[in-house]
Amino acid sequence: MNNRNLVKDIFVGKAKDLYDKKVFHNISLIALLAWVGLGADGLSSSCYGPEESFRSLGQHSVLSLFVGLACMITIMVLCASYSQIIELFPGGGGGYLVASKLLSPTFGAISGCALLIDYVLTIALSISSGTDALFSILPPHWLSVKVPFAVAITMIMIVVNLRGVKESVTFCMPVFFTFLATYLFTILYTIATHVGSVPLIVNQVGTDLRTAHSQIGSWGIFMLLIRSYSVGAGTYTGIEAVSNGLPLLREPKVATGRRTMVYMAVSLVFVVGGLFLSYLLYNVGLESGKTLNASLVEKMTANWPNGLGQGFVWVTMISSMALLCIAAQTGFLDGPRIMSNMAVDRWFPSRFSILSSRLVTQNGVMIMGISAIVLILATRGRVGFLVVLYSINVFITFTLSQLGMIKHWWNDRKTERKWFYKLSINGVGFCLTLFILVLLSIVKFWDGGWVTLVATGLLVAFAFAVRGHYRGVMLKLTRLRKLAEQFESNSQSKPEPQAVVCDNTAKTAVIFVSGFNGLGVHTLLSINRMFEGSFKNYVFINAGVVDAGNFKGSGEIEKLKEFIDNESKRYVDCMKRLGYYSEFLTDIGTDVVETTSELADKTASKFPNSVFFGGQLVFDHESIVTRLLHNHTVFALQRKLFRQGQTFVVLPIRV
Repeated sequence: MNNRNLVKDIFVGKAKDLYDKKVFHNISLIALLAWVGLGADGLSSSCYGPEESFRSLGQHSVLSLFVGLACMITIMVLCASYSQIIELFPGGGGGYLVASKLLSPTFGAISGCALLIDYVLTIALSISSGTDALFSILPPHWLSVKVPFAVAITMIMIVVNLRGVKESVTFCMPVFFTFLATYLFTILYTIATHVGSVPLIVNQVGTDLRTAHSQIGSWGIFMLLIRSYSVGAGTYTGIEAVSNGLPLLREPKVATGRRTMVYMAVSLVFVVGGLFLSYLLYNVGLESGKTLNASLVEKMTANWPNGLGQGFVWVTMISSMALLCIAAQTGFLDGPRIMSNMAVDRWFPSRFSILSSRLVTQNGVMIMGISAIVLILATRGRVGFLVVLYSINVFITFTLSQLGMIKHWWNDRKTERKWFYKLSINGVGFCLTLFILVLLSIVKFWDGGWVTLVATGLLVAFAFAVRGHYRGVMLKLTRLRKLAEQFESNSQSKPEPQAVVCDNTAKTAVIFVSGFNGLGVHTLLSINRMFEGSFKNYVFINAGVVDAGNFKGSGEIEKLKEFIDNESKRYVDCMKRLGYYSEFLTDIGTDVVETTSELADKTASKFPNSVFFGGQLVFDHESIVTRLLHNHTVFALQRKLFRQGQTFVVLPIRV
């Protein structure tokens, strides 16, 4: 093993065996783990969502009770509507798929692009908010290293996620439940010790309403509440994570997903409502360099024995930071998955669908992590600004998903017995999400909302440009598809071939193919034309690549192997009818170069007088765009075989 592979195995882990049928079971998540890995995004929003709502009310903080109640109702409605999405899309019902299938691919691309930016913001916001929680209990002069600390945490999360899904989630379980225990205790303790203060709070609500009415009027009160409610949209932005990450869950996926959604809804409703009430009962105010949750816990423990109180504050804030880091997992889990699914559908470069040896979308993990680091540095980790960007994007996806579900139930009203009930749930969800989206876009447009809208628009434009390029290339390759059909038809017109004795010492043409298609046939015919009569043996090497589109279970891996075997056999049958000895070698893997080179080594051992061939698309105007959108695997393979002393000829295929 070389040094590079040794370092990779240490930090990322050894490659998983694709043929091990247990691998899909071992990397899937039960409901409890899914609650940790996916539900943490929603629960962690209690660290910044209620605080932003509370802050926006200013001197009328008592009115936060109304905002808190509205947030709790919204959470329950959205969780109920997303449970229906889970049921309808058991293979994964994220916003991209829902909009693509139920509305149109165009809406799907818009939803997917919004989600991608949202998941970058999930990472940046969660880690920035977690850093705020930690630095709330550290000396003020430490604030100068807060941003570098957030960047370092993000880099660690990248490495952890490159190891794989279950490893990263299991690593986070203890801190997740520590957070839950400390916040549940804080809320219950606050309520238990302030039962007598509840009537005072009720009276204060009435007094504050009269005061606010005299100052700003009924319309002013309404707009103040609406603004606070919309700003608190960050409270429930993680709800879609479970449906997006459904492919990661243990069978039966629907039951596991719905159970996970219940866990998320109950925990989030209780924590959010409890925090709004606790802020009022302890009369928590804004303190420089501290989060509201830190101020709350410090006030609660002020009369405790010094060591016990300070210890509880530290545990609570450290667990808050830890949970927010777990929430960043959602960006690392679902962001690359959305990116890879869009790559399979040709909205993004196809290389983004490729899995690593640890069966994770490595390119996606790196892109999400690096983008989050850039965002943290650009915003200096300002949570208030990041919440605005975050909320707008996720509600674009929320709204499109609810609209798609409404359309589905309406179209199926004649066959679905409970169609009106289900449509009503998604209808209420649509009204809520659209209302919040419009409100946020207007109220927070000049406060940074325009940034996320412009960024999403640019990414959508990029996606359409990529899709257009791939469509153009496919049209140009129509000629090659017809060439493959004609070649197979001509060979089948030949009489049944007689057995040809294999001469291992004869010159052998080894051709790298990717299915029976025009590219492979064009390469084969070019060899016969350029080296007429030189080769007695023809060997076809076909490496199947496991990507996000076919990594669905052991059954899909077996289907992929069977497919590439059948495709390769078509080449062999054609060449045998033409009087040549021919055979094929196939295998599957996540790295096409590594898998193919291993097959090449086996072929070179059996046929020492081999010459390797590969076809490469050549465009009239080569650019960085064509290099990005098309895998130049053949050149990487050529370099690898050159180092091994093998002859490799690249044949151009002009497009």
